[in-house]
Amino acid sequence: MSNEFKLPELGENIESADIVKVHVKPGDKVELDQVVLEIETDKANVEVPSEISGIVKEVNVVEGSSAKVGEVIFTIESNGGSVEQKSGKPIEETAPEQKVEEARKEEVVEKAPEQSEPKKLGGVYEFKIPELGENIDSAQITKVLVKVGDKVKADDVLLEIETDKATVEVPSEVTGVVKEIRVKDGDTAKVGETVIVFDAETLPDSQVEPEPLKEEKPKVSDQAKKEIERTFEKPADQPKAEPKHISRSDLPKKIAPAAPSVRRFAREIGIDIHQVPGSGPAGRISEKDVKAFAKSVNEKVSKASASGMPIGIAREPLPDFSKWGDVEVKAMTNVRRKTAEHLSYAWATIPHVTQFDKADITELEKLRKQFAKRVEAGGGKLTVTAILLKIIGSALKVFPQFNSSIDMEKKEIIYKKYYSVGIAVDTDRGLLVPVIKDVDKKNIIELAAELSEISKKARDKKLTIEDMQGGNFSISNLGGIGGTSFTPIVNSPEVAILGVSRGSYEQVYKDGEFISKILLPLSLSYDHRIIDGADAARFIRWVSTALENPFLLSLEG
Repeated sequence: MSNEFKLPELGENIESADIVKVHVKPGDKVELDQVVLEIETDKANVEVPSEISGIVKEVNVVEGSSAKVGEVIFTIESNGGSVEQKSGKPIEETAPEQKVEEARKEEVVEKAPEQSEPKKLGGVYEFKIPELGENIDSAQITKVLVKVGDKVKADDVLLEIETDKATVEVPSEVTGVVKEIRVKDGDTAKVGETVIVFDAETLPDSQVEPEPLKEEKPKVSDQAKKEIERTFEKPADQPKAEPKHISRSDLPKKIAPAAPSVRRFAREIGIDIHQVPGSGPAGRISEKDVKAFAKSVNEKVSKASASGMPIGIAREPLPDFSKWGDVEVKAMTNVRRKTAEHLSYAWATIPHVTQFDKADITELEKLRKQFAKRVEAGGGKLTVTAILLKIIGSALKVFPQFNSSIDMEKKEIIYKKYYSVGIAVDTDRGLLVPVIKDVDKKNIIELAAELSEISKKARDKKLTIEDMQGGNFSISNLGGIGGTSFTPIVNSPEVAILGVSRGSYEQVYKDGEFISKILLPLSLSYDHRIIDGADAARFIRWVSTALENPFLLSLEG
């Protein structure tokens, strides 16, 4: 069968190209993807591969001529040819699928038995590290709570593990006897890795396979068999491929030697095929080569992210400090490592600005002392942080841009309709930020009790993954330690954080005289991509006014 090979599309506003070299002549055999033509556009020289295989029947261009997009360059007799019957007459143009369907109408198929329910039998059960949360792919084994030979019941705690932000107790899914333990205290295990092997009494549903379906082969009549064999006797005519569109800005100087399926695969995963080194003959690129290249790119991105440096910025190597004196080297804990990575990323990607203010909390301190015992009876302490939780919950409703996140890739702003606040807690392992959910729905007594509970969990290594997620805004209170002010780093993907320093007595001029007031320093750091300076000034002033006039919460909150 004759096929016309036409000049493909070469890019926007490119209507023609000069023929630099013709690599074939009539009678030549052409293989799929063989370069048959070299052309020159306004921007680059391009080698054009054949999209069909066969024998060149006619060449319609000569070197030095010009051809338009869509113009027939060659006529090629494809290898498939036309499908003919033994009599020499063409077969009626009935689709092979239709003939097979008609033939199958004569099939006699016995009904297969229904699939049986899985049988919950005992056996060897591999206990694996479960999913621990988004972007968490490994955990440190802090304690193994079982040993070989122990009888374990379902929901008994097997391991205590530590992720980047929390310590988690991991329970068993089955009842059985421990046969093998593949980790020890201090090891690191990946999500999905087998850590304990059981001789289980009953396997969980996830590991029970249903009995295989017993299928009877269909009985096909002799006439049906002949019809199917005749239909697929010879290959069908090969359809002509649609011309490929080449982007003008990315037009390559040389087409990469790769099959169309490999090119399509590279496009689908976002890889430029011209950057992939080929391992085949004459540098031919396979799908395996594309996967290997994509993996190397991802590894480079991961290393740059893990280093805490933006991609593309080189790290300076550290000097050998031991030349000047004794040193001690300790590995980072998971919490410290993740804190370093996360804050480096936040600092590198968020344009930070910090707004400062002072709130007069003289009257608030009187109220704190007055109601402290009532709050203690509710299980908490009436601290400035507990009061600020309630104030921030109200402020986020008044200033919704502070309760949002920004998606620069999609150019979108996500406004959240729930109000949860993270509290920075100082622990012996580093900084943790557990989240108090729905602060707008709780009173100050409830918030104070929950704050005390979650702070204790953080220091006792009892925080769960859920305790660490879902925050929209953060508060960092260093007043118990000291200092006059500081510039906190925004906890991405949040857009603002409030820093609180130690309050102190200061002389304030009012009504013609100086009087002593307790002033509380506040530091509001914010993401300048979404929050303007004027908005930040209004926000921190609203918070300060709410501290100075607690009735404002009831009035506007």
